[in-house]
Amino acid sequence: MQDFDVVIVGGGPIGIACGLEAKKQGLTYVIIEKGPIVNSLFNYPMNMQFFSSSEKLEIDDIPFISKEAKPKRNEALEYYRRIVTSNQLNIHLFEKVLDVEQKTASFSIKTDKDTYKAKNVIVATGFYDLPNKINVPGEDLPKVSHYYKDPHFYASQKLAVVGASNSAIDAALECWRKGAEVTLIIRGPEVGQRVKYWVRPDIVNRIEEGSIKAYYNATVKEITESEIVINTPQGEVTLANDFVLALTGYRPNFDFLEKLGIQLSEDGKRLPTYDPETMETNIPGLFLAGVICGGMETHKWFIENSRIHAPIIMKAIKQKMALADKES
Repeated sequence: MQDFDVVIVGGGPIGIACGLEAKKQGLTYVIIEKGPIVNSLFNYPMNMQFFSSSEKLEIDDIPFISKEAKPKRNEALEYYRRIVTSNQLNIHLFEKVLDVEQKTASFSIKTDKDTYKAKNVIVATGFYDLPNKINVPGEDLPKVSHYYKDPHFYASQKLAVVGASNSAIDAALECWRKGAEVTLIIRGPEVGQRVKYWVRPDIVNRIEEGSIKAYYNATVKEITESEIVINTPQGEVTLANDFVLALTGYRPNFDFLEKLGIQLSEDGKRLPTYDPETMETNIPGLFLAGVICGGMETHKWFIENSRIHAPIIMKAIKQKMALADKES
């Protein structure tokens, strides 16, 4: 069994930042990622552009140079991959963590490939793995997807996009521009206010001119092989339909957090318990980093404001280890 000072679960930007900081502090560490480097970013839409400017996505003061002020997905993949390879970070890819068990003075981390021992564990798993289901008949049909990749796929097709946030609006606009017949189904009274400020006027204008049809205060009732049925203030509407993109957001793996013993708030936010001064949870030696700290409030934490978690955590770990050495 390999023994480390720190095991980092998740190889996204914040997990990578934690690995860099652990290496800088002279701690033995390993990053375990179930997919490729920055798996969540890899699964973003092909043409996705970040809301943040490139300098706010930087980690460990390593410059991020992009063509435009706000970088795109491929530039981010290149940036974080080069950080991992250039710094020879100890990262195990395509390896899934199955269980984390607390022992007397350490943790046992079991994956689908190996077992590790660590004095400390950092969970930096993000929230992009589990989509928020709309829970209607037909949601499991092959024509329905909770992830969007490339607009070319939907060219000349009748496409329903469910949602009103950045992912839904980006998909609606891109697919319409590639020749899809797009209908937006929005639960609220308007396009989401948090939609990127340079994108929101575009979608509003497309809706007003009739290029993209939008149903407000509407919900999906049922999806069939050739139609989608929606509830609207004016009554039930049935539309001919080829594909559905249900882009209604994503959530952290709360089952995994609860299995680790992390306490979650009992309200709808499901906020995990941690000390903001150290990022340590109610389980000693178990830390949280990145967007997972926000529970269901996935818009509260993102790369630019959670990259500070890495130095906070490593400082706390070093202090704990120094105290333990002193006591022994």
